[in-house]
Amino acid sequence: MSDGTSGLQLRSLLKKSGELELSLANVPTPEPADDEVVVRVEATPINPSDLGLLIGPADMSAAKASGTKEMPVITATMPEAAMRMMAARLDQSLPVGNEGAGTVIRTGSSDAAKALMGKTVSMIGGAMYTQYRVLKVRDVMELPAGTTAADGASWFVNPLTALGMTETMRREGHKALVHTAAASNLGQMLNKICIKDGIGLVNIVRSKEQADILHKIGARYVVDSSAPDFTDDLTNALVETGATIAFDAIGGGKLASQILTAMEVAANKTAKEYSRYGSNVYKQIYIYGSLDNRPTELSRSFGLTWGVGGWLLTPFLQNIGPAEIGRLRQRVASELKTTFASHYTKVVSLTEVLDPANIAVYAKRATGEKFLINPNK
Repeated sequence: MSDGTSGLQLRSLLKKSGELELSLANVPTPEPADDEVVVRVEATPINPSDLGLLIGPADMSAAKASGTKEMPVITATMPEAAMRMMAARLDQSLPVGNEGAGTVIRTGSSDAAKALMGKTVSMIGGAMYTQYRVLKVRDVMELPAGTTAADGASWFVNPLTALGMTETMRREGHKALVHTAAASNLGQMLNKICIKDGIGLVNIVRSKEQADILHKIGARYVVDSSAPDFTDDLTNALVETGATIAFDAIGGGKLASQILTAMEVAANKTAKEYSRYGSNVYKQIYIYGSLDNRPTELSRSFGLTWGVGGWLLTPFLQNIGPAEIGRLRQRVASELKTTFASHYTKVVSLTEVLDPANIAVYAKRATGEKFLINPNK
């Protein structure tokens, strides 16, 4: 345990040779400026977006462990195809972790900073897999009384992504939406938002167990892509909800194409007249994840009124501006223990993040397996 003048930080280094190295570094904690605070990090989640930087598409099944018990080192091989995309990060030791929560242990001299002394705060800004983090006051949010660091650790990425999806739906003129890998923590939040706000949501899952998770929290439309009647079930749910926008966490393979095709069939079922160019209902797929790293396959059986694009939280927030971001953040803060509650299967220390047995679990990105790191454990 450190005294706060320095602390352990998890680093990811991709060498030009194609070797990925994960290790811990002892880093000094800077003195806070006037408008800054020092936070002892007590909870930070392992999200898919964190895994993108931590391990990316490296083959972790053949990872090798070395170093000491206190300072372990993990090495793995990055596929050659992925190296071209990662040229900008080669030979840089990068800190990891998008968001987290903890206790303010030192502050700068401004009134806003001093008011946070001893408070539990949630925070955004990268490099969260660390024992101590210095941040500007604007990048932390005081958590409501009675909220623990674990309650507030996942306050940003998943909640604002889920809210961003319903906001994008409204802004682009759609009335209901489709979500894939829908039993995830994010998917469960999206269901709670849609139930609360009266939005039609079609959930696509890959097993009966995942469907059960969603039915338990009140989801109405859940379709299983592994079931023989998947296409019919999906089309019927699209007819009932009128969903014409989808957010796809899978990315690779044929699922995006299947969704567009089912949207087209659903649109034609309610069309007043036939058009040889397909329906004039605009159908949009946003790919926001890559649980499947294969190419996205589109078999063009859905007319000509459609779009496939990427969706990312940061550009969305930049587009809507500070006032709207503030409104969304306020909603998250007030519903942190209900709509936006996250569930974790295991709490690990920084050294335990580098335990091959733990890596084997969280690297799979499996639904129902979410890790929380307590760097000061």
